[in-house]
Amino acid sequence: MQPRRTFIAAACALAACASFSSAALAQAWPAKQPVKLVAVFPPGGSVDQVARILAPVLQQQLGQSVVVDNRGGASGSIGTGAVAAAPADGYTFAVVFDTHAVNPALIPTLPFDTRRDLAAVSLIGTSAMVLATHVDTPYKTFADVVAASKGGKNVSYGSIGSGSLGHLAVTLLAKGGGMDLVHVPYRGGGPLMNDAIAGHVPLSIGSVFVTKPHIDSKRLRPLAVTTSKRSPTLPDVPTIAESGYAGFEAPAWWAVLAPAKTPPEIVQRMNAEITAALKKPEVRDKLAAQGIDIVGSTPEAAKVFIDRQIDTWAKVVKDNGIKAD
Repeated sequence: MQPRRTFIAAACALAACASFSSAALAQAWPAKQPVKLVAVFPPGGSVDQVARILAPVLQQQLGQSVVVDNRGGASGSIGTGAVAAAPADGYTFAVVFDTHAVNPALIPTLPFDTRRDLAAVSLIGTSAMVLATHVDTPYKTFADVVAASKGGKNVSYGSIGSGSLGHLAVTLLAKGGGMDLVHVPYRGGGPLMNDAIAGHVPLSIGSVFVTKPHIDSKRLRPLAVTTSKRSPTLPDVPTIAESGYAGFEAPAWWAVLAPAKTPPEIVQRMNAEITAALKKPEVRDKLAAQGIDIVGSTPEAAKVFIDRQIDTWAKVVKDNGIKAD
C-alpha cells in the first residue's frame, strides 16, 4: 500500500502546486507586460473601433498598457488563430466579430479548433443588421419584397461577402419564407454601400454601422432589422419577426476571447474589468454611436451564446452549400 499512498500524495502535491502557480499568476497579473487586444479585422471597421474604445479605459483600470494589434484576413480567422496559439498567460486577447461563429463551417482548414482552443471572456454587445433599399425602388416595406419575390420577380440583394452573416441571414430567411432572392457578394461594407446608394443593387443587408449614414442622408430606405427587438438607433424600423417571420433573429455581435488555457482567475478578472468599462458613459456612448447594444456578459453566458451561433450558422452553411469567396 505504501507505493500507492506515495503516488496519491505526490499527485495531490502536484495539483496543489499547479493551483498555487495559477493563483500566483493571476494575482500578479497584469504587472509583467502590456496587455494586447488583437483586433481580428483591419483598422477602420467595427472590430477595430470596439478594441480602441475599450483599450484606454482598460489601461486605466488595470494600471498597465493595453495595446491594439490589428491582424486582419480570412474573415477574422488569421488574428483569432494567432490568439489561439499565443501563451495562455493573460497578456493576449482577441476582439472578434460574428464571423467567428461562421468560420468553422465556412473554412474547414482552420488551423485551430474554435471551441477547444479559445475561451470566451465577454460578449461585448450585439447589433441589428438592416435590410435596406434605394429610395427610388418600389419597395416601401419588407412585405413588398416578399410579394415581388413570390410573384416571380428576380430580386437581388448585396452583402459584404459570401458567407458573411448578412448572406447567411437572408439565405435562412428566404428558405424559410419560400422566397427566391439572388445574392450579390461584395468585398466589404464600402463597396456594398457604394452600389446600394447608386441603385445598382436593389437590396442591401449590412450593419447599422455601415447603413445608417445613408439612411440619414435619405439615399437608402430601411425595410427591416434582423434582431428580435427594434434597434434603439432605428426605432421606427420593424423587425423581420414583426414582418411575418416570428422568431427570426440574426444579430451581428462582438466578443472578447482568450487562449483556452488562460487561468480562470485571469479570465474572470478581465471579464470584471470589461464589465466595469462598459458601464462608463463615455464607453457606452461611443459603442452606441457604432449601433452596438451593450451586453457585457459573464464568460459562461458568452460561451453559450457563441456555441449557439456556431451551431446555427453551421447548419445554414451546410444545408445551402455556401462557400467562402
